[in-house]
Amino acid sequence: MRQSPAWNLHAIPGQSGRVAVVTGANSGIGYVTARELARCGAHVVLACRDPGRGRAALARMRQEAPGARLELRLVDLGDLASIRRFAAGWDHGRLDLLVNNAGVAMVPYARTADGFESQFGINHLGTFALTGLLLPHLLAAPDPRVVTVSSEGQRFAHFDLRNLNAERHYRTAFAYVQAKRANLYFAVELQRRADAAGLRLRSMAVAPGLTRTNVLTGGANSGRGRLYAAATRLLVRVAFRPTPEGAKTSLYAATLPDLPGGSYIVPDGPLQLRGEPVRRTRERAIRDAATATSLWRLSERLTGVTYALTRSASLGREA
Repeated sequence: MRQSPAWNLHAIPGQSGRVAVVTGANSGIGYVTARELARCGAHVVLACRDPGRGRAALARMRQEAPGARLELRLVDLGDLASIRRFAAGWDHGRLDLLVNNAGVAMVPYARTADGFESQFGINHLGTFALTGLLLPHLLAAPDPRVVTVSSEGQRFAHFDLRNLNAERHYRTAFAYVQAKRANLYFAVELQRRADAAGLRLRSMAVAPGLTRTNVLTGGANSGRGRLYAAATRLLVRVAFRPTPEGAKTSLYAATLPDLPGGSYIVPDGPLQLRGEPVRRTRERAIRDAATATSLWRLSERLTGVTYALTRSASLGREA
C-alpha cells in the first residue's frame, strides 16, 4: 500500500474531536507528533517522565501552536506503579489515539524500578502495561488507534526469549534492537487479538528512520563522557535527518484514514533509513505469530497486566 511520495505534515487530515496521548512528548519525534496532532485540532496529552522538561515542552508547544488543546501528565514507563497511576487518573472518558513513542536507546546496563533491564523494561514492558491499562478508554472510542514506535534496527535483532531481560549477558546494541523487535511483535499481536475479538481497534507499528533526536545523548546516555557526546552529536548532525522527517511515520500511522490495522510503516528509502512513509508487508516478524504469542504471555506475567480482549469483558485489568 504505497502512498504518494509527496505525503507531508500538511497532508494530515483534521483531528478535531480526537483525544490523543503521546508518550515521551517533551522532545524529539514525540514532541513533533504531539504538536502536529494538536495543530490539526486534537486534544493532546503530553505523557512525560520529567516534570521540568514536560512543563518546558508544554510552554514551547503552546507558543508554536496557539490555541491548541494541550495538557501535561506525568508517567514513567520504567515504573509500573507510575503507569498504573497514570491510567487510574484518566478522566477524559474515551481515548481515540495512543502513540507509544517514549523509549531509551543504546544505554548502559541499568534496571528499572521493577528490576527489568532498562531497554526491555521501558521500551516494551512499559508500553505493554500502559496500553493494556488504557484499553477500556480506547475501546470506548468509535475508531481507536494505537501507534507503537519501533525502529529500523529491529531487522537486525536475534530475538532470544530466554535473554530478553539480560538474564545471561548484556550487550547494549543487542538489547536495543531486541526491545524494538518486541515493539513490532506487540503491535501486530495486539491487532491479531483485536481482530479475533471483532473489535474496531487498529494497532500500528512504525520505524522513524535515522532522525535527529537526543535519544543517543540525553537521559542515561548523558554520563558517557565528552568523547562519546561529541562523536555522537557529529554523527547525528551529519547522517541523521531533521526531527519532523522522523515524525512522519508516526503521524502517517496515526492519521491516515484508510490504513489497515496491523500495518508497519517505514521510510521507503534504502534500509528504511530515510524517505516517505510506506506500508511494509514483507517483514518476517509480522508473520511470526508464535514468537509474538510467547512474548505476550511473558509480558502479562512480568507486568501483571492482562488484556481480556472481548466485547463484554473489563479490559486492561491488572492480574
